[in-house]
Amino acid sequence: MDTQLLEEFRLDWRLSGRAHRTVDMYINDIVKFLDSSPQVTMTEAKAWLMSTDSPTVRRKRGQALRAFGSWCKQNGIEELTWMCSVPLAIEPVNPQPTVCESDYLTALKAVTTNRDRAAIELLWSCGLRRGELSALNAGDVDFVGGFVVVRKSKTGQPRIAPLSPSASQAVRKLLRGHPGGALLGMSSNAIRLMLHRIGAPSAHAWRRGWAVRSLRSGVSETSLKAAAGWSSGAMVSRYTNALRDEVAIMEFQRAWILG
Repeated sequence: MDTQLLEEFRLDWRLSGRAHRTVDMYINDIVKFLDSSPQVTMTEAKAWLMSTDSPTVRRKRGQALRAFGSWCKQNGIEELTWMCSVPLAIEPVNPQPTVCESDYLTALKAVTTNRDRAAIELLWSCGLRRGELSALNAGDVDFVGGFVVVRKSKTGQPRIAPLSPSASQAVRKLLRGHPGGALLGMSSNAIRLMLHRIGAPSAHAWRRGWAVRSLRSGVSETSLKAAAGWSSGAMVSRYTNALRDEVAIMEFQRAWILG
């Protein structure tokens, strides 16, 4: 296979606004497949998928081949469109840590500095990734508009995330006498260690909890996707799949009340 095809695939993916990291992982897997297989065929692809005992790794490999196959199909590269049909392994669904209000209140009781309190409020309010929280500058906070500007997200595109009144208050308190520049002055790893120190869940669990709470509160999936910086609705489904029935009933109940 011509490696130029992979580079064009990478560029088209990024130009469409999708996550840079995702396509890089896909290409890494595709290269591994090419290096391990004497022929680029469905049979060889299935053998490669089965070369690992991990259902999670099998699924990720299958997703990489399927994504590339879909791109080939769109671009008329017929000899590789079979990749669209590569089987996806069924990945066991394990409960994912999800922050709830009691975790939030417990964390607020455990913090001892204005900086740590602001970090907890921002995680609870904005659904930021740990690296995004670390990268916030004082000038990225818009108190009038009620949002923070995430200048570089996982997709490589900027976005805005909502700032709750309690988060706004915590950040205002932090900014009194603040020298400017980095808002928290914490690296991504420092945030991880802070959460561990106060016995709080991981930043990813806070992001998941923010998504779940937003849907329960009536926020649309479209708005949630925009605020979270997700390039597709697949991540909304992944984070909140267990809530779909509950959210649907709540939406119907609200519609009946308004009607």
